[in-house]
Amino acid sequence: MHALVVDHSTPTGLRLGAAPDPVPAPNEALVRVTATSLNSGEVKFLIAEAEDGAVLGWDATGVIEQAADGSGPPVGTPVVTLAMAGAWAELRAVDTALIGVLPTDADHGAMSTIPVAGLSALRGLHRVGPLLGRRVLITGATGGVGRYAVQLARRGGAHVIATTSDPARHGESLHALGAHEVIAGPEELQAPVHGVLDMVGGPHLVQAHAHLAEHGTLVAIGRSSGQPEHFPLNALEGMGAHERTIVTFFLLDCPGLGPDMTWLADQVHTGALDPQVTWRGSWKDVDDAVAALVERRLHGKAVLEISRGVRAGPASARRRRRASARPR
Repeated sequence: MHALVVDHSTPTGLRLGAAPDPVPAPNEALVRVTATSLNSGEVKFLIAEAEDGAVLGWDATGVIEQAADGSGPPVGTPVVTLAMAGAWAELRAVDTALIGVLPTDADHGAMSTIPVAGLSALRGLHRVGPLLGRRVLITGATGGVGRYAVQLARRGGAHVIATTSDPARHGESLHALGAHEVIAGPEELQAPVHGVLDMVGGPHLVQAHAHLAEHGTLVAIGRSSGQPEHFPLNALEGMGAHERTIVTFFLLDCPGLGPDMTWLADQVHTGALDPQVTWRGSWKDVDDAVAALVERRLHGKAVLEISRGVRAGPASARRRRRASARPR
C-alpha cells in the first residue's frame, strides 16, 4: 500500500512511499482510508522520534473493507477511526472500540478532525462537570481542540472565555464560535472560573489554576508552550485556601469513544459543530501542511485527502484547496 512514511532525510521527515499492508487482529477492522487530519503533537514531536519507515497518524476516516469478529460495523460502512498510528496510509487496522459510524453522505475530510480534537474537547468538558451557568476558560482556543471546546462549552450552557495570543486577530472568529469573551491570557480574567480546559501549559496553566473558583477543575490537555509549570509556594495548599482540582487523562484509555465519535460526526454533519478546517489538500502536499503547523501559521485543522493508488511526487501548491476563503 501507499503511505506517508517517516524519512528523516527529507525536510519534513515524511515522504510518500510504500509500506506493508496491515494485518488486522480479531478485534480490529480493516479500513480503506479516505482522509486524515494532522495534529501538532504528531508533526512537532512524533515524526522526530519515530524510526525511518514508520507509518504514523492518529485520525482517519474511511470505509470498512474487512470486518472483524462482529463487534464492529459491517463491510462498506463509512467510519471515523482513532489509534496510536497508521492513519497516514491507504489501509488501516483499528480496534472496533475506536470506530465511529459516519452519515452515508458525510464529508470525510471534515469528519477526520473529530478523533483527537473533538474527543479531547468533549472528554475534557466532561471532566469539568456540569456547564450550565458556569464560567469556563478555554486556553489556546485557536487550535483544533480549542475551537471544538469553545463550541461544545457554549452548547452546554457555559459562559465561555477563550484565550489567544492575538485577540485582535482571532477575536471575531472565536466570538463567532461561541466565546463570550476573548482575552490574551488568564491574568486578564475579571472573576473566578469554574472550569478550565488548558491546551497551553507552563505559566498559562499556573495562572489559570490561580483563578479557579471554589471546587473548580482544571483539565490539562496540551502543552503547546513547551514550558514547565512552576507553582508559587503554597499554591497547592488547602489550609486557608479553597479546594481546586487539576486533572488530566489519556484519551485512548477512555471507554465509549466509538459512540462519542458517532455523536460528534452527526453534529458536524448537521452543521451544529464547525470542524474549523483551515487547510485542505492532497496528501502529496503534506510538506505544505506540516510547515504551516510547525511554523504556527495554521490555526484550526489541516486535512489531507488520501488518493488511492497515487504515485509519489513533488508537492504542488496548485493542488491545495482552502476549506474557506475567509481569513482566520
